[in-house]
Amino acid sequence: MTDTAMPKNETTIPVLPCASLEDTLDFYEMLGFEVTYKQKKPYLYLALRCSGFEVHFGAGPEGMDPSLENAGGCLVMVDEVAPYHAEFTQSMRRAHGKVLVSGRPRITRLRPGASRFTLVDPSGNSLVFIRRDEPAELEYGGSKELQGLARALDNARILRDFKNDDLAAFRALKSALRRHGDKAAPVDRAVALATLVELAIARDDRDGIDEWIAELRSIPLDAQEKRVIEDKLREATDPKSWLAETGTPPEE
Repeated sequence: MTDTAMPKNETTIPVLPCASLEDTLDFYEMLGFEVTYKQKKPYLYLALRCSGFEVHFGAGPEGMDPSLENAGGCLVMVDEVAPYHAEFTQSMRRAHGKVLVSGRPRITRLRPGASRFTLVDPSGNSLVFIRRDEPAELEYGGSKELQGLARALDNARILRDFKNDDLAAFRALKSALRRHGDKAAPVDRAVALATLVELAIARDDRDGIDEWIAELRSIPLDAQEKRVIEDKLREATDPKSWLAETGTPPEE
C-alpha cells in the first residue's frame, strides 16, 4: 500500500454487544456519557460519546451471558488516566453514594503510579483506559534482576498496576510466599503480606486477612521499616485512599 492510497484521517469506533439498552443507558449516562443516537427497532443500536471518544452498542448474540464478562471490550488511549478515573468515581458517588468496586458494573482501582484502569459495564464489556506512554515492555514474571519473594513482588506489581489483574497478582504472591517466605528478608515478607491484604480487600474477599495481618505484625522490623509497612497496611485497609485521586474528600 502506497503512502498516497489513503488520506490517513480514519476514526475507529468500537461497537460492543448490549444485553439491555436500559441498563447500558443508566450506567453510561450516570458516568457522564452523552447519548448521540438511540433506537430499539427495527434493531437495537446505541451511540455514546464521552470527551473526545465514542463507543456504540448493538444487540448481543443469542445466549450472551454478561456474568462471564467476556462480551467485548475496547482500549481508550489517553494522556493521563487519573482525571478520567476521578470523574467516573465521583459520578458513582453522586449517583450511588459509593464507588462501584465489585460486582457488575464496576470500576477498577487506580493506585499511585498505575497507568490503566477498567470500566466493566452491565453487559460484561470492558473499557480499558490506558496512558499513552505506558511502558511497552514489561517483565511479566518479575524482573530477572530480582530473586525469590522480591521477584514475585515485582511480578505482582506488574499484574496489578499494568494488567489490572488483581486475581493473578494475588495468586502469584500467595504461591511465592509459600515457596520463598521462610528464606525472604523480613521486610520483603512484610510487604508481601501487606500486599496480599490490599489485593484481598480490592477483590472483596476477606478470607485470610486477619491471619496475614497477625503474621505481619509479628515480623521483626526496624522503626523505618515499620512506618513503611504501617502506611501500606493503612492504605490497604482503607479503600478510600486509592479511590480519591484528586484530593476531593469522598462523600460518606
